[in-house]
Amino acid sequence: MTRITAFSSPFLLGFDEIERALDRVSKSTTDGYPPYNIERLSRGSDQGEVIRITLAVAGFSEAELEVTIEENELIVRGRQQDDAARSYLHRGIAARQFQKTFVLAEGIEVLGASLADGLLSVDLTRPLVERVVRRIEINGRGRAGPGKE
Repeated sequence: MTRITAFSSPFLLGFDEIERALDRVSKSTTDGYPPYNIERLSRGSDQGEVIRITLAVAGFSEAELEVTIEENELIVRGRQQDDAARSYLHRGIAARQFQKTFVLAEGIEVLGASLADGLLSVDLTRPLVERVVRRIEINGRGRAGPGKE
């Protein structure tokens, strides 16, 4: 059975990476833990758009959190260890692990990450790109292509 997508148009060339990214996002888990916000910050005059992802990671120390980029994906992992020395009368706060994945567009750069008051913030930017217009000369001697003269 052939799968038809919005990217199968003959006018959309080279968008197969975007299609794969959308497939990854749709297959990701729908676990809502930890809760997070994504906000757009005001632009500076010399920088592009700045986006901040804030995750509520109360109870996690800096050593128990990891932020990595793997093939255009921002991955945030949290791993807590159970403290065997503690004896709980009631355990309402579980030692939990999580992994959140955010697919990044081409050109997005991570500015940094910070942890304060149980909130992990990761700042991203898309640098301003200079628009380039290039004229392509038309060769009237026949077919164009590699190795053709």
